[in-house]
Amino acid sequence: MSELRIRQADGGSATLHEDALQSFRGRIRGATCLPGEPGYETARTIWNAMIDRRPALVVRAAGAADVIATVNLAREHRLVLAVRGGGHNIAGNAVCDGGLMLDLSLMKSVRVDPAARRVRVEPGVTLGDVDRETQAFGLAVPVGINSTTGIAGLTLGGGFGWLSRRFGLTIDNLVAADMVTADGRLLHVSHDENGDLFWAIRGGGGNFGVVTSFEYRVHPVGPEVFAGLVVHPHAAGRELFARYREIAAGAPEALSCWVVLRKAPPLPFLPAEVHGTNVFVFALCYAGDPEEGQKAAAPILSLGAPIGSHVGRMPFTSWQAAFDPLLTPGARNYWKSHDFTSLPDEAVAVLLDYAARVPTPQCEVFVGQLGGAVNRVPKDATAYPHRDIDYVVNVHTRWDDAAGDSECVGWTRSFFDAAAPFATGGVYVNFMPEDEAGRVQSGAYGANYARLATLKKTFDPENLFRLNQNITPGGGR
Repeated sequence: MSELRIRQADGGSATLHEDALQSFRGRIRGATCLPGEPGYETARTIWNAMIDRRPALVVRAAGAADVIATVNLAREHRLVLAVRGGGHNIAGNAVCDGGLMLDLSLMKSVRVDPAARRVRVEPGVTLGDVDRETQAFGLAVPVGINSTTGIAGLTLGGGFGWLSRRFGLTIDNLVAADMVTADGRLLHVSHDENGDLFWAIRGGGGNFGVVTSFEYRVHPVGPEVFAGLVVHPHAAGRELFARYREIAAGAPEALSCWVVLRKAPPLPFLPAEVHGTNVFVFALCYAGDPEEGQKAAAPILSLGAPIGSHVGRMPFTSWQAAFDPLLTPGARNYWKSHDFTSLPDEAVAVLLDYAARVPTPQCEVFVGQLGGAVNRVPKDATAYPHRDIDYVVNVHTRWDDAAGDSECVGWTRSFFDAAAPFATGGVYVNFMPEDEAGRVQSGAYGANYARLATLKKTFDPENLFRLNQNITPGGGR
């Protein structure tokens, strides 16, 4: 190849001649991949199969020096730059067509300091990687619920899961980070150093740079927890929701109980005759002593007449991976999400109605319970502003054949519109699909958007980091 053409942000293209390309490749400790070369297909293939893009050049970084070199190349040539961590984000912004892709998935170090109760991780690490290392010491970071999710994207958007009601969001446990900004500098950010950037990356997504390491506070959890699933018939949903709302309002913060509405997968504890039928599932976890957890969960466990359950003591790492088989890579995925301060009967009716008409057996609606420690943080303390909600409802629409795109996307959007009158208008940025740019300002960030836009203008005035749920420099649209 005598030259390489790479797409620029303004729609043009830059040319890297052979000597310039070889010089750049020689500065990279990791790997650089052109189409057809080893590693290229692995790097460009991400969790959501709807995303099928082909970068002109992929850099598989091995460390901060590789990140700096790649950011400098992108800035100097005004290239379209995509940044991949775990490749799990629904919007697919980790990959670009014709541009430069920075793949962080080879940066996998996890270092636990059990005495200081800290863990330092690199951006290619998954939640399962973090859990395995921290659980060796009976410690945990509050993260998400799918072990194959990347820690970088989860953290930059906020991060919530089974431990959040007791210990806060992932960003509430972020102590410091190292990041490469658009001008190619490597900065350490914390409350005491580059505090504005530290505020911005706690919820502001990948708008402000590339984080090369994260440092978190860890908490005593496990190695066993009281957790599991209780499965009821969908027909009992109205009554179960009514009692669930009462119990959830008074539940201890260590207990998180989510509702999942879907068709029953072939779980071994369910009778064969209910496989594929519509079900109402309680998914619960107690972030504390398992015996106390069993007592705390008793009101939920006593509800109705379950058709099957699998609840008890189990390794925390097992529970964190329990939903992985339902969220494997390779399917087509489209999501819509709402925040709620409460779930009135009218909202419940919408959830149950649409969940009874899922377009494929892989689809599900989950109602994630928040509150607790999450809501004791002021709205303006981090870029993530949603500190007054008790539930997040996310619609996971999954299917295998592109012929189903119209039906599946249409069902999801209809569901979203029907539920909107009962929601806050806010949205968790990590649950936003590619077509929701209009929700970034008012929905994702609200009153925090103006400060974020000002910081974007300061640290990324040319909007180099634009492949994300983008905050435009200075706030323009």
